Amino acid sequence: MKPTIYVTRRFADSGIKALKAKGYSVEVYPKDEVIPRKELLKKVKGIDALLSLLTDKIDDEVLKAAGPSLKIVANYAVGFDNIDLEAAKKRNIIVTNTPHEKVSEAVAEHTFALLICLAHRIAEGDRLAKAEKYTGWSPTLLIGTDLCGKTLGIVGAGRIGASAARSGVKGFGMKLVYSDVRKNPDIEKELGAKHVTFEKLLQISDFISLHVPLLQSTRHLISTKQFALMKKTAFLINTSRGPVVHEKALLRALEAKKIAGAGLDVFECEPAIDCDIRDNLELKAFPNVVLT
Repeated sequence: MKPTIYVTRRFADSGIKALKAKGYSVEVYPKDEVIPRKELLKKVKGIDALLSLLTDKIDDEVLKAAGPSLKIVANYAVGFDNIDLEAAKKRNIIVTNTPHEKVSEAVAEHTFALLICLAHRIAEGDRLAKAEKYTGWSPTLLIGTDLCGKTLGIVGAGRIGASAARSGVKGFGMKLVYSDVRKNPDIEKELGAKHVTFEKLLQISDFISLHVPLLQSTRHLISTKQFALMKKTAFLINTSRGPVVHEKALLRALEAKKIAGAGLDVFECEPAIDCDIRDNLELKAFPNVVLT
């Protein structure tokens, strides 16, 4: 009997074909949306392997529903905070992630897309032009911020953080500081990065980019106290995990103009199934906030 794999989201055909070519029996949830909990619990029964996404909560209930046949949970993401590691360990289930260089590069590129969009007010200019409110060039119209010579603060200098750091230094001539529990001698040597405390980074950075996993120690890592340390001209970019930033504190900081703006690719309610950023009218109201 062929080993069975269940994939929780519609996936690239090439990936599914590769698995089938190896002799596996593969079933895929057919929709490009989060699989309903009830459906997930039903479909995992008796499988050998589970390919999950960050939006899937893989806890003890799911592992129990799968039964003793489940040998591995492979998460299609760099992070794996959606998986109960202790529950998996107790059941001798292997958990893997996807720390591929291409994934890291893609996230780092998106980080800089947000950063540039904020610095040069591209989203604001786009909205102005499409609303047919642009009446001609003016020396004071949508004045942005240059990147060259500015200080980029990287919080978490792992694969993605280091890749974003290279873009800043090599691509735009930025100065680099970073904060991490461990020093990264590679970026210090290659990019001239300076390791500083988290508090110092917040105080001196013009652009603060978050690249940390979601742990108990990093939940609401950026909140009221941290916004108070930042420059009023600083921009915050988060492409790591939504709950790393306390969104209510971010809203208060934006309202009080304690920072210059924010770029968010993740949101505090994620990866909850019922997370819907369309409901977040407050963040959408700020022209200096870019959401993706």
